[in-house]
Amino acid sequence: MHYSELLQYRGYLYLNSLFEPEDNTLIIDIDRCKTPRIPIIENDTSSSYDSLDVDETLPILRLEFDWYIAYAVTNESFTVLDKYEVYEGRSFSLYSKSRYLDFIEISTTADDEIPGPYKHYGINALNHTIDVISTDPPKVSVIQRDGQQE
Repeated sequence: MHYSELLQYRGYLYLNSLFEPEDNTLIIDIDRCKTPRIPIIENDTSSSYDSLDVDETLPILRLEFDWYIAYAVTNESFTVLDKYEVYEGRSFSLYSKSRYLDFIEISTTADDEIPGPYKHYGINALNHTIDVISTDPPKVSVIQRDGQQE
């Protein structure tokens, strides 16, 4: 599976784990959610959805960046939707213009020469927003709940 395929994903996500197995290597494990519907009671003003729980029947999505320039994890409650930003995707995003790209441009020495052209990859999960700046897209694989990686 390629990251470009994830740009079409429309479901909800939870961050399972994020870690660096080696210096400047990043692994992000993502759980997908199920959204069980509950009956709508007449004159009820509550949501038509129950809680969003991890779908334990689906494998974990693993995104592996062999190398990155920077990454940030933000509490989703403090994420700002900004019309300035240009991106494709929803749960998984690829930005062509963002405040984070601007920040990287002015606060680091990274440029199109060294390390080379880079992109902003976004993961918009429930409770967390993860932004990664890298020259290469992540490798995407699935981890079965029994621990087997495909």
